[in-house]
Amino acid sequence: MRATLRLFALIVAACCAVPAAADTYPSRIVKIIVPFGAGGPADVYARVLAKYLSDETGQSFVVEDRPGAGSLIGTDAVAKSPADGYTLLLMSNTHTTNESLIPDKPFKLMRDFVPVASINYSDLIMVVHPSVPASNVAEFIALAQKEPGKLNYASSGPGTPYHMAGELFKAMSHTNIVHVPHRASGDARNSVLAGTVQMMFDAVTTMTALAKDGKVKALATTGLKRNPLTPDLPTVAETVPGYEATIWLGLMAPKGTPPEVIAFLNKAVNKAIELPAVKEAWLKQGAIPMPMTPTEFEAYLKKDIDKWAEVVKVSGATVR
Repeated sequence: MRATLRLFALIVAACCAVPAAADTYPSRIVKIIVPFGAGGPADVYARVLAKYLSDETGQSFVVEDRPGAGSLIGTDAVAKSPADGYTLLLMSNTHTTNESLIPDKPFKLMRDFVPVASINYSDLIMVVHPSVPASNVAEFIALAQKEPGKLNYASSGPGTPYHMAGELFKAMSHTNIVHVPHRASGDARNSVLAGTVQMMFDAVTTMTALAKDGKVKALATTGLKRNPLTPDLPTVAETVPGYEATIWLGLMAPKGTPPEVIAFLNKAVNKAIELPAVKEAWLKQGAIPMPMTPTEFEAYLKKDIDKWAEVVKVSGATVR
């Protein structure tokens, strides 16, 4: 009788194990929502991660761009998604800035999301249309101070790193330059290329080639040290001491996502960004991998929220 009961227990355990295995994450398509325009750094790096995660897990990770309202549209969609790990948010310091810049948005970053993994960071590059009579940062500042309110700069929307880099520059250089927000970084870039907007802070990864082709004039990069992609180009800080503005990317999930799913994704993302081929390719684009645990990334997010809250306060930046 005991042998029969033991056999029955083993059969039941085996049967129960089948659905458990079938439900092992991920068991269906995972969406990575990018709340920015196609072709920008977030979109590009999201697709790198999606391909790796798809190959690694055997399940499809697909990227879906949902730009608009300075990242609010796509981000809100993820906040309202089921907390099951099948809808993820590709986010940036746009999100940490928006915590103070747009306090009445329908979600709170640290309340409605859980950190998954950080991805990478890179400098921005300050460029102007070739028609602008300035060849360096000092000349551009002098021009802006001579004609306050006549020069403008493009961004991909309120709260984006491109916007805040401009606001920080205005505050630290004591200039009055008009912010012209766009729906996506590609739109902002096109405005500068067309000369309808004079200046932009853009990702080194996407604007350097255009500068080398002479379609824009590169004035400086925004890190504290010169960028390895453009070693002959000075930093803004060489003219405006202490200036620093970078762009970084990370992955978050709706609050309540199972801890084991978060741990799985964190391990997979960290493995991907540490691959020699990935690191080498990204370095050529000016991007540096930024591996962290979920706990480390949470602390990083909180610190960045505080940093940009101070910038918003000092610069007087608004979403208008």
